[in-house]
Amino acid sequence: MTSGSSEQTMVDNIFGVVTNKRVTYMAKKGWFGGGIREDVPLKQVVSVRYETERKIFAGLFLVILGIILLVAIVGIIPLFIGVLLLWGSPMVVVITAGGTVSPVIGYPWQKQQANEFISALRGQLFSE
Repeated sequence: MTSGSSEQTMVDNIFGVVTNKRVTYMAKKGWFGGGIREDVPLKQVVSVRYETERKIFAGLFLVILGIILLVAIVGIIPLFIGVLLLWGSPMVVVITAGGTVSPVIGYPWQKQQANEFISALRGQLFSE
């Protein structure tokens, strides 16, 4: 009887993979860093939460710098990055039974994928 032991994928996106047996994600992943691959059985996941990470001071600085440099066209780059920092990035934090806190940070336009990942993981955690 292998039907009870087969693994089913609930969600597979930029934040990770949630199955009916485990969760796989890139711990400490940021905008430019790949992070460390974590593969955790569902029984060891204590909780998961969604946060929005904003860097107000860095964002304001880059927006102001971008506006000043906009005359030289070079200002578009810091202006764009500053807007992204102010917009905020979705951050999924997975907490395991061992006390490991692992944030996974996405780009600002990936908030829907973060919510899908969290919903799938919570659904599996509370179904057991």
